[in-house]
Amino acid sequence: MTTNLLQALKNIAKNPNNDLIAQSKSSNRMNSMGEALEFFVKDIFCNTLSMKEIARKESTYSKYFSYLGNQNNPPDFMIRNGDAVEVKKHEIKKIHSTNKSGILALNSSYPKDFLYSNTPRLNKECRSCEKWSQKDNLYVIGSIKGGKIKSLWFVYGNCYAASREIYERINDAIAQGVNTLPDIEFGTTDELARVNKVDPLGITDLRVRGMWQIRHPGVVFNYIPETIIDADFKVNAIMMTSKYDSFPKEDRSNLEKMVSKNLLIKDIQIKSPNNPAKFLDAKLIRFLK
Repeated sequence: MTTNLLQALKNIAKNPNNDLIAQSKSSNRMNSMGEALEFFVKDIFCNTLSMKEIARKESTYSKYFSYLGNQNNPPDFMIRNGDAVEVKKHEIKKIHSTNKSGILALNSSYPKDFLYSNTPRLNKECRSCEKWSQKDNLYVIGSIKGGKIKSLWFVYGNCYAASREIYERINDAIAQGVNTLPDIEFGTTDELARVNKVDPLGITDLRVRGMWQIRHPGVVFNYIPETIIDADFKVNAIMMTSKYDSFPKEDRSNLEKMVSKNLLIKDIQIKSPNNPAKFLDAKLIRFLK
Protein backbone atom coordinates (compact mmCIF):
# COMPACT_ATOMS: atom_id res chain seq x y z
CA MET A 1 0.00 0.00 0.00
CA THR A 2 1.55 3.31 -1.00
CA THR A 3 0.74 6.95 -1.60
CA ASN A 4 2.42 10.03 -3.02
CA LEU A 5 2.00 13.74 -3.61
CA LEU A 6 -0.01 13.34 -6.83
CA GLN A 7 -2.57 11.22 -5.00
CA ALA A 8 -2.73 13.85 -2.23
CA LEU A 9 -3.31 16.63 -4.76
CA LYS A 10 -6.05 14.59 -6.44
CA ASN A 11 -7.72 14.12 -3.03
CA ILE A 12 -7.63 17.88 -2.41
CA ALA A 13 -9.10 18.66 -5.84
CA LYS A 14 -11.92 16.15 -5.25
CA ASN A 15 -12.65 17.40 -1.72
CA PRO A 16 -11.33 20.98 -1.28
CA ASN A 17 -12.35 21.41 2.36
CA ASN A 18 -9.91 23.89 3.88
CA ASP A 19 -11.76 24.44 7.18
CA LEU A 20 -9.36 23.12 9.83
CA ILE A 21 -11.66 23.94 12.73
CA ALA A 22 -14.51 21.87 11.28
CA GLN A 23 -12.14 19.03 10.43
CA SER A 24 -10.61 19.05 13.91
CA LYS A 25 -13.93 19.16 15.75
CA SER A 26 -15.28 16.25 13.72
CA SER A 27 -12.27 14.20 14.77
CA ASN A 28 -12.14 15.62 18.33
CA ARG A 29 -8.64 16.96 17.61
CA MET A 30 -8.52 20.62 18.50
CA ASN A 31 -5.27 20.89 20.47
CA SER A 32 -3.76 23.48 18.10
CA MET A 33 -3.97 24.72 14.54
CA GLY A 34 -0.49 23.31 13.90
CA GLU A 35 -1.56 19.85 14.97
CA ALA A 36 -4.80 20.16 13.01
CA LEU A 37 -2.80 21.08 9.90
CA GLU A 38 -0.53 18.07 10.34
CA PHE A 39 -3.51 15.72 10.60
CA PHE A 40 -5.06 17.36 7.54
CA VAL A 41 -1.89 16.69 5.53
CA LYS A 42 -1.78 13.08 6.69
CA ASP A 43 -5.43 12.70 5.73
CA ILE A 44 -4.99 13.97 2.19
CA PHE A 45 -2.14 11.52 1.63
CA CYS A 46 -4.22 8.64 3.02
CA ASN A 47 -7.59 9.77 1.60
CA THR A 48 -9.07 9.75 5.12
CA LEU A 49 -10.48 13.29 5.31
CA SER A 50 -14.05 12.01 5.56
CA MET A 51 -13.16 9.22 8.01
CA LYS A 52 -14.49 10.01 11.51
CA GLU A 53 -13.22 7.15 13.66
CA ILE A 54 -9.79 7.96 15.09
CA ALA A 55 -8.81 4.29 15.42
CA ARG A 56 -9.56 3.68 11.73
CA LYS A 57 -7.59 6.77 10.72
CA GLU A 58 -4.55 5.74 12.72
CA SER A 59 -4.75 2.19 11.38
CA THR A 60 -4.76 3.61 7.85
CA TYR A 61 -1.82 5.88 8.67
CA SER A 62 0.21 2.85 9.73
CA LYS A 63 -0.37 1.25 6.34
CA TYR A 64 0.88 4.27 4.39
CA PHE A 65 3.53 5.70 6.72
CA SER A 66 6.63 3.97 8.02
CA TYR A 67 7.37 6.68 10.60
CA LEU A 68 5.41 9.30 12.52
CA GLY A 69 7.65 11.90 14.12
CA ASN A 70 7.38 14.40 16.95
CA GLN A 71 8.08 18.09 17.52
CA ASN A 72 11.71 17.57 18.46
CA ASN A 73 12.73 15.11 15.77
CA PRO A 74 12.04 15.75 12.09
CA PRO A 75 10.48 14.69 9.81
CA ASP A 76 6.78 14.79 10.76
CA PHE A 77 6.17 11.57 8.87
CA MET A 78 7.72 9.35 6.23
CA ILE A 79 5.76 7.68 3.46
CA ARG A 80 6.57 4.00 3.28
CA ASN A 81 9.07 3.61 0.42
CA GLY A 82 8.40 7.27 -0.43
CA ASP A 83 9.05 10.83 0.65
CA ALA A 84 9.92 12.35 4.00
CA VAL A 85 7.42 15.11 4.87
CA GLU A 86 7.81 18.19 7.08
CA VAL A 87 4.68 20.23 7.83
CA LYS A 88 4.95 23.91 8.77
CA LYS A 89 2.12 26.14 10.00
CA HIS A 90 2.12 29.80 9.03
CA GLU A 91 -0.34 32.32 10.49
CA ILE A 92 -0.92 35.04 7.91
CA LYS A 93 -2.26 38.45 7.24
CA LYS A 94 -0.33 39.00 4.04
CA ILE A 95 2.80 37.34 2.65
CA HIS A 96 5.45 39.61 1.20
CA SER A 97 9.20 39.87 1.37
CA THR A 98 9.40 42.87 3.70
CA ASN A 99 7.10 41.44 6.37
CA LYS A 100 7.98 38.96 9.10
CA SER A 101 5.07 36.85 7.88
CA GLY A 102 7.37 35.84 5.02
CA ILE A 103 9.62 33.95 7.45
CA LEU A 104 9.24 30.30 8.45
CA ALA A 105 10.88 28.98 11.61
CA LEU A 106 12.79 25.72 11.13
CA ASN A 107 14.17 25.88 14.69
CA SER A 108 17.25 23.71 15.18
CA SER A 109 17.04 21.94 11.80
CA TYR A 110 18.66 23.58 8.80
CA PRO A 111 16.83 23.41 5.43
CA LYS A 112 17.19 20.05 3.71
CA ASP A 113 17.38 19.29 0.02
CA PHE A 114 17.09 15.59 0.88
CA LEU A 115 16.72 13.67 4.12
CA TYR A 116 19.65 11.33 4.79
CA SER A 117 19.61 8.51 7.30
CA ASN A 118 22.75 10.01 8.89
CA THR A 119 21.15 13.48 9.23
CA PRO A 120 21.70 14.85 12.76
CA ARG A 121 18.71 14.81 15.16
CA LEU A 122 17.01 11.84 13.55
CA ASN A 123 16.06 9.33 16.21
CA LYS A 124 16.74 5.61 16.10
CA GLU A 125 13.15 4.73 15.16
CA CYS A 126 13.30 7.00 12.13
CA ARG A 127 16.60 5.55 10.93
CA SER A 128 15.41 1.95 11.32
CA CYS A 129 11.70 2.13 10.36
CA GLU A 130 12.52 0.86 6.87
CA LYS A 131 15.61 0.24 4.78
CA TRP A 132 16.69 3.64 3.47
CA SER A 133 19.69 5.95 3.15
CA GLN A 134 18.19 8.96 1.34
CA LYS A 135 14.64 10.23 0.84
CA ASP A 136 13.20 13.12 -1.12
CA ASN A 137 12.26 15.78 1.42
CA LEU A 138 8.87 17.42 0.94
CA TYR A 139 8.02 20.67 2.73
CA VAL A 140 4.31 21.31 3.27
CA ILE A 141 3.54 24.88 4.35
CA GLY A 142 0.00 25.79 5.33
CA SER A 143 -0.88 29.46 5.72
CA ILE A 144 -3.83 29.75 8.09
CA LYS A 145 -6.26 32.57 8.74
CA GLY A 146 -9.36 32.31 10.90
CA GLY A 147 -9.01 28.56 11.25
CA LYS A 148 -8.98 28.01 7.50
CA ILE A 149 -6.09 27.10 5.22
CA LYS A 150 -5.73 29.99 2.78
CA SER A 151 -2.72 28.61 0.93
CA LEU A 152 -0.98 25.27 0.95
CA TRP A 153 2.46 24.83 -0.57
CA PHE A 154 4.14 21.53 -1.39
CA VAL A 155 7.81 22.13 -2.26
CA TYR A 156 10.49 19.50 -2.60
CA GLY A 157 13.69 20.31 -0.75
CA ASN A 158 15.91 20.18 -3.83
CA CYS A 159 13.80 23.00 -5.34
CA TYR A 160 14.00 25.07 -2.15
CA ALA A 161 17.14 24.36 -0.13
CA ALA A 162 20.84 24.31 -1.02
CA SER A 163 23.03 21.24 -0.59
CA ARG A 164 23.52 20.25 3.02
CA GLU A 165 27.23 21.10 2.86
CA ILE A 166 26.31 24.80 2.66
CA TYR A 167 24.47 24.73 5.99
CA GLU A 168 26.78 22.30 7.74
CA ARG A 169 29.83 24.45 6.92
CA ILE A 170 28.29 27.44 8.72
CA ASN A 171 26.95 25.31 11.56
CA ASP A 172 30.30 23.58 12.12
CA ALA A 173 32.31 26.82 11.90
CA ILE A 174 30.18 28.45 14.62
CA ALA A 175 30.29 25.34 16.82
CA GLN A 176 34.06 25.03 16.50
CA GLY A 177 34.55 28.72 17.24
CA VAL A 178 32.38 28.62 20.36
CA ASN A 179 34.02 25.46 21.65
CA THR A 180 37.52 26.99 21.49
CA LEU A 181 36.71 29.74 24.01
CA PRO A 182 39.14 29.55 26.95
CA ASP A 183 38.35 28.80 30.59
CA ILE A 184 34.92 27.31 29.85
CA GLU A 185 33.92 23.72 30.56
CA PHE A 186 32.17 22.39 27.46
CA GLY A 187 30.10 19.24 27.39
CA THR A 188 29.17 16.81 24.65
CA THR A 189 26.09 17.82 22.66
CA ASP A 190 24.41 17.55 19.26
CA GLU A 191 23.70 21.30 19.44
CA LEU A 192 26.17 24.12 18.74
CA ALA A 193 27.63 23.92 22.21
CA ARG A 194 26.93 23.04 25.83
CA VAL A 195 28.58 24.79 28.75
CA ASN A 196 28.59 22.81 32.01
CA LYS A 197 28.71 24.18 35.56
CA VAL A 198 28.37 27.86 34.73
CA ASP A 199 27.93 29.02 38.34
CA PRO A 200 30.09 28.43 41.46
CA LEU A 201 27.80 25.65 42.73
CA GLY A 202 28.07 23.89 39.40
CA ILE A 203 24.30 23.56 39.13
CA THR A 204 23.62 25.57 35.95
CA ASP A 205 24.33 24.51 32.37
CA LEU A 206 23.99 26.52 29.16
CA ARG A 207 22.74 25.04 25.88
CA VAL A 208 23.75 26.91 22.72
CA ARG A 209 21.55 26.00 19.78
CA GLY A 210 20.91 27.30 16.28
CA MET A 211 17.51 28.66 15.28
CA TRP A 212 17.16 28.39 11.51
CA GLN A 213 14.69 30.36 9.40
CA ILE A 214 13.77 30.29 5.73
CA ARG A 215 11.69 32.51 3.46
CA HIS A 216 8.14 31.36 2.70
CA PRO A 217 7.77 29.73 -0.76
CA GLY A 218 5.36 32.52 -1.68
CA VAL A 219 8.34 34.88 -1.42
CA VAL A 220 10.95 32.52 -2.88
CA PHE A 221 8.91 31.68 -5.99
CA ASN A 222 7.19 35.03 -6.52
CA TYR A 223 8.83 35.25 -9.96
CA ILE A 224 6.40 32.53 -11.13
CA PRO A 225 3.18 34.47 -11.98
CA GLU A 226 0.84 31.48 -11.66
CA THR A 227 1.68 31.09 -7.95
CA ILE A 228 0.52 34.56 -6.87
CA ILE A 229 -3.12 34.42 -8.00
CA ASP A 230 -5.45 35.10 -5.07
CA ALA A 231 -8.19 32.63 -4.10
CA ASP A 232 -10.16 31.51 -1.06
CA PHE A 233 -8.03 28.35 -1.00
CA LYS A 234 -4.90 28.00 -3.12
CA VAL A 235 -2.56 25.04 -3.49
CA ASN A 236 0.84 25.22 -5.16
CA ALA A 237 3.14 22.24 -5.65
CA ILE A 238 6.64 22.59 -7.09
CA MET A 239 8.90 19.69 -7.97
CA MET A 240 11.65 18.86 -10.44
CA THR A 241 10.37 17.53 -13.77
CA SER A 242 12.35 14.35 -13.11
CA LYS A 243 10.44 13.90 -9.83
CA TYR A 244 7.08 14.34 -11.56
CA ASP A 245 8.08 11.80 -14.20
CA SER A 246 9.11 9.32 -11.48
CA PHE A 247 5.55 9.04 -10.12
CA PRO A 248 3.50 6.09 -11.37
CA LYS A 249 2.02 6.70 -14.82
CA GLU A 250 -1.46 5.94 -13.48
CA ASP A 251 -1.21 8.69 -10.85
CA ARG A 252 0.06 11.22 -13.41
CA SER A 253 -2.71 10.30 -15.82
CA ASN A 254 -5.43 10.50 -13.15
CA LEU A 255 -4.36 13.99 -12.12
CA GLU A 256 -3.89 15.21 -15.70
CA LYS A 257 -7.46 14.16 -16.51
CA MET A 258 -8.64 16.61 -13.82
CA VAL A 259 -6.98 19.65 -15.43
CA SER A 260 -9.51 22.49 -15.64
CA LYS A 261 -9.81 26.19 -14.89
CA ASN A 262 -9.20 25.25 -11.24
CA LEU A 263 -6.35 22.76 -11.73
CA LEU A 264 -3.20 23.69 -13.62
CA ILE A 265 -0.20 21.49 -14.45
CA LYS A 266 2.58 23.48 -16.11
CA ASP A 267 6.23 23.14 -17.09
CA ILE A 268 8.24 25.91 -15.44
CA GLN A 269 11.85 26.81 -14.73
CA ILE A 270 13.09 27.59 -11.24
CA LYS A 271 16.31 29.06 -9.92
CA SER A 272 18.80 26.48 -8.67
CA PRO A 273 19.10 26.72 -4.86
CA ASN A 274 22.85 26.20 -5.31
CA ASN A 275 23.37 28.66 -8.17
CA PRO A 276 20.64 31.25 -8.92
CA ALA A 277 22.23 31.92 -12.32
CA LYS A 278 21.17 28.43 -13.36
CA PHE A 279 17.56 27.50 -14.09
CA LEU A 280 16.15 24.00 -13.62
CA ASP A 281 13.27 22.26 -15.34
CA ALA A 282 10.37 21.87 -12.92
CA LYS A 283 6.64 21.28 -12.69
CA LEU A 284 4.03 23.52 -11.10
CA ILE A 285 0.70 22.03 -10.04
CA ARG A 286 -1.78 24.66 -8.89
CA PHE A 287 -5.29 24.25 -7.56
CA LEU A 288 -7.72 27.07 -6.80
CA LYS A 289 -11.01 26.92 -4.94
